[in-house]
Amino acid sequence: MACSLFRLNRNETISLVGYWVCPRTGDFLRDKGQAKSLELRAVMSLSRLWQQQGKKDEAHSLLAEIYGWFTEGFDTRDLQEAKALLQELS
Repeated sequence: MACSLFRLNRNETISLVGYWVCPRTGDFLRDKGQAKSLELRAVMSLSRLWQQQGKKDEAHSLLAEIYGWFTEGFDTRDLQEAKALLQELS
C-alpha cells in the first residue's frame, strides 16, 4: 500500500524528525528515495504556506536545499512542481 503524507488543515504537515514512518499506517518506509519524495512534498506544502505569509526568502532557501538532494527523476511531477515553485519564489 502506498503511503502519502497525512495532511492537516491549511496545508500543514506532520513532521517526523529522524524517522521515515507513514503516519497513516505506522509502516516504516523501506525506500529512502520514497522518503525523500515525501519530504519534498512536505517542504513544498510548507513553502506555499510561508509564501502566503510573506516569508518567500525562507521558503525558497528551504525548498532549494531539499531540491538539491535530487540527482535524477527531474521528469517526475513532484520535481517539476518543486522547480516551478522555486522559480515563483525567486
